[in-house]
Amino acid sequence: MKNPYQVLEVSPDATDEEVKHAYRELARKYHPDKYHDSDLADLAGEKMKEINAAYEEVQKMRAGRPQNGDTSSGSTSNAGNPRTDGSTDSRFIRIRNLINQNEIREADILLQSFDHASQNAEWHYLMGCVLLKRGYYLDALKMFDRACGMDPYNQEYRTVRDQMRQQSATYGGSYRTADPSGCVCDGCTSLICADCCCESLGGDLIPCC
Repeated sequence: MKNPYQVLEVSPDATDEEVKHAYRELARKYHPDKYHDSDLADLAGEKMKEINAAYEEVQKMRAGRPQNGDTSSGSTSNAGNPRTDGSTDSRFIRIRNLINQNEIREADILLQSFDHASQNAEWHYLMGCVLLKRGYYLDALKMFDRACGMDPYNQEYRTVRDQMRQQSATYGGSYRTADPSGCVCDGCTSLICADCCCESLGGDLIPCC
């Protein structure tokens, strides 16, 4: 692997905040969504992987030695763990646990209790998980898109969103919506997508997958 600092175009003496800023600027420049319909899509995707890997490596190298009071892990997220960028609200942790336990109704009630100003990226992601569990795949995908738009560097959100998109393309793009009359989904696809979401939260809907 290349020198991670060279990949991020910063000096090893850079502060955590400077490293984070450099990462975000590069991620914004090479984000795959910007090249979705371009011949450079594959190249951008590889560059983004390199940038993510470099940033993670720098974070590991700096673990245990805070700089300027900054101990943030930046853009990445461990599956099943709450984010540290404003999503440490105990309600989010509770909602994740409820979703893993298939207590979808209670999770939905808690999500609905948030005021509009509190509906951040984590809120939209978890609402997407609730909709996905209920079988409303198109509406869930919209929520995941919104979460990614609000936090484009969160790998957890992007993984679930991208896998849903891939499944949609594989099966003709027909996902069920909240309108019962619009259910044209494929049962196996639905289960796979739900499992993807469940595993990202730390659970496993399909033990063999």
